[in-house]
Amino acid sequence: MTGNQSSAGHLLRLIRSGRATTRGELQRATGLSRSTVGNRLDRLFRAGWLRDGATVPVDGPSGGRPSNRLEFDATHAVVLAVDLETRHGRAAVLNLGGAVLAERAGTVNIEDGPDRVLDRVASWFPALLERAGVTPEDVCGIGVSVPGPVDGRTGRVVQPPIMPGWDGYPIPERMRDAYREHVGARGGAGEGGSGAPGRDGDPVVLVENDANLMAYAEQRASHPDCAAFLLVKVSTGIGAGLVVDGEMYRGIDGGAGDIGHIRLHDRPDALCMCGSYGCLAAVASGRALAGRLTAAGVPTASGAGVRELLAAGRPDAVRLAREAGRRVGEVLVTVVTVLNPGVLMIAGDLAGAPFVTGVRELLYQRAMPRSTAHLTVVTSRLGARAGLVGAGAMVVEHLYEPERADARLAAMGL
Repeated sequence: MTGNQSSAGHLLRLIRSGRATTRGELQRATGLSRSTVGNRLDRLFRAGWLRDGATVPVDGPSGGRPSNRLEFDATHAVVLAVDLETRHGRAAVLNLGGAVLAERAGTVNIEDGPDRVLDRVASWFPALLERAGVTPEDVCGIGVSVPGPVDGRTGRVVQPPIMPGWDGYPIPERMRDAYREHVGARGGAGEGGSGAPGRDGDPVVLVENDANLMAYAEQRASHPDCAAFLLVKVSTGIGAGLVVDGEMYRGIDGGAGDIGHIRLHDRPDALCMCGSYGCLAAVASGRALAGRLTAAGVPTASGAGVRELLAAGRPDAVRLAREAGRRVGEVLVTVVTVLNPGVLMIAGDLAGAPFVTGVRELLYQRAMPRSTAHLTVVTSRLGARAGLVGAGAMVVEHLYEPERADARLAAMGL
């Protein structure tokens, strides 16, 4: 490892990943001298990004001086995370390790448009920061999860089927403005700033699709060794997130995983919110089931209402959820055959036994045995917090990516 591949930022990546966590291991991994490693680690310590952990004994009969294990200090800053659904939202303060320090949920109607929705969730920030025991200067970034496709280059939603008024809207800029309006202070680790509380500009704001962030969080938390991880979220709509080799796969412009708008051959009568007929979401989403239950005399407003009926064991809801699982399973036969994932996770309002049973029935019945031989079908571990945890992790990975970390250190004069 030579040149910029052995910078302070790259040493930090080795430590955070666990590949090298002592000075000796860093020397062996990079080929750098002891003094060079020490100088670069000193920059990271002075920035407040590293701390000494447990003492590591030296192996071998000759013994030697034990060394301390180096750890990324997840407490030196915090991230604000926002998870927007169609009818409610969540916001939280997380440390850099993903621990939730304070959290709030509330009613949010995505159809009210971006100005009202973003302003509302930003109004929760001051109380959340106070409850978490941190200051605005500790905030290094804001991660926002939205129920629509996002162009990763701009952070803007692209033709979202269930987000009227959001197409092409500058969410990062408006979220930053709303943060300023409600918090009234500048953050501590913005995109081009120092990374030291109170010494630089506004926090960076990143936006991503909800299924992608849920997949990112769940894969890191429960299946870190899975090289191809697929999460399917079934709530008001239906979407999928894919993590390949530890990275979110977004496609060309953020449209990867939008399986809710694959057409079913036998339902040309089902009108979808996107304006087309026959979409999977128009037949098997929480919204679709809520409509069918309401028509059958069981008033149900949304996918969350279907979830409540399933928890209560209502036979009609159970029957419809299993049918919906089979319809989603039909589409997943192709998806699994193409992607060959090791884990398929079902998440969202309908992620209970009836729906998962329906998915399994169709998937294992119709897919080639080769495609499912090493496939594990599971349900969410992180539950309602998956989007928040994923949003926080996205911000941390962005800010501490080696080249960006080096630029931030330089801006701090380190």
